[in-house]
Amino acid sequence: MMIGDLLDRNAISLRVAAGDKRKALAVIAENASLRFGLDAGDVLDALLEREAAGSTGVGHGVAVPHARLEGLSRMRGVFVRLEAPVDYGAVDDQPVDLLFALFAPKGAVADHLRSLARVSRVLRQGELREQLRKAQNIDAVHALLTQDALARPAA
Repeated sequence: MMIGDLLDRNAISLRVAAGDKRKALAVIAENASLRFGLDAGDVLDALLEREAAGSTGVGHGVAVPHARLEGLSRMRGVFVRLEAPVDYGAVDDQPVDLLFALFAPKGAVADHLRSLARVSRVLRQGELREQLRKAQNIDAVHALLTQDALARPAA
């Protein structure tokens, strides 16, 4: 699965103000609600439930919150860049400003895990993270996340 299959331009939000982790997740839930026809409260509850099991802050200012939800027919993504990093309880104890949320249909365990691996692998690239932080608009962020070299499935 390629990132371009997961992430539509309209599911990208830049310069988002969120004072803490819960507010950042609420922004993601609201975006998912608007874009995918889901209930924002259900999405937020699922994200918070997953976070209770362990932080999805993967380090270097990045988090990959995720949940399996009723009402989806395929994997979907939401990308949010915060105006100011928030304490997220990340593995490296660094605050988070880049969040790529993944949402899977309830029964799509294998696709969910493959997508998590793909997004995590892409966001481990330091140069890409810096470009995402500097990108001026949604089209630039979308292009960075879906460029051919990154989007190609692993062999």
